[in-house]
Amino acid sequence: MEEIHNIIEKYDESYVNDFLNSLDDLGSYAGTFYKDVAEIYDAITRIKNPERNPNGFSLDDAPILGLLIRIWKLLKQIIRFYEENNAEFISILERPLIEAAVVSSYLLQNNSNVLRDYRLCSYKNRLRILRNYRKGSAFFQTKAGNRLLRSIKAKMRFEGLTENSFSFQKENKWKLQGKTFYEIFDTVVDEQLYASTYGMMSESIHGSWNDSMDHCLIQNDDGTFSTYPFFQPADMRYISPILIFCNDPYKRWLSRIDAHDPFLFDVLDWVARFNTILFEKFSRIYDE
Repeated sequence: MEEIHNIIEKYDESYVNDFLNSLDDLGSYAGTFYKDVAEIYDAITRIKNPERNPNGFSLDDAPILGLLIRIWKLLKQIIRFYEENNAEFISILERPLIEAAVVSSYLLQNNSNVLRDYRLCSYKNRLRILRNYRKGSAFFQTKAGNRLLRSIKAKMRFEGLTENSFSFQKENKWKLQGKTFYEIFDTVVDEQLYASTYGMMSESIHGSWNDSMDHCLIQNDDGTFSTYPFFQPADMRYISPILIFCNDPYKRWLSRIDAHDPFLFDVLDWVARFNTILFEKFSRIYDE
């Protein structure tokens, strides 16, 4: 909690005025803000109510906590590439970040049965590995194969699972509650945002013709293409919009674990407001 207080305290009136009026340094200031937001998210994942959780978190909480940790870890790497002015690698990391934020929000809106389904869906390929083991695959005669087999069996034993525990997941074709990610996205956010965020970001991971035109090629006057050997530069439009996806699951998490300190909710509301102000300020400057 103290580290969050320390972060917020520096955003006094003089600092904020300098922040928003130093047009040449706005990108640098934004990087500092994004770093601070990532640290706030990091700190929230280490908060707990000792009465509710004297030790750690249960199997019904841990999957959500794992996704929240994944969000701030990815965000910190995205910020690193922002500082390196590398928009292409930002695009690659943003997609799994948005997926983690959307899925964690979805899990936070549902009950323990959905949490269990989420956990069991992750065993799809591990069951395939077990089938290959029973078929006598030579891979399991190696040390690496044996280590992998022991790891899978230990995890299933911990959760009390057998190879017959997954009929519901198989029936739903290993999709969480039988939903596509598009359907989950529409439930949590708004399907109208899907194409312009998560949808287009898939091209950064899998590659596409449009992605090549945007990042790897330059079009010549005669309609031919040549190599573009540089990374595309980054500005705050690559990071500011993704914070919109992130705040909600952290707020829901604090409510779930009975960490009801109003200061924490006020901080997350401040992050959302300041992020909006920052983005609008940059947009006006860019338009001018």
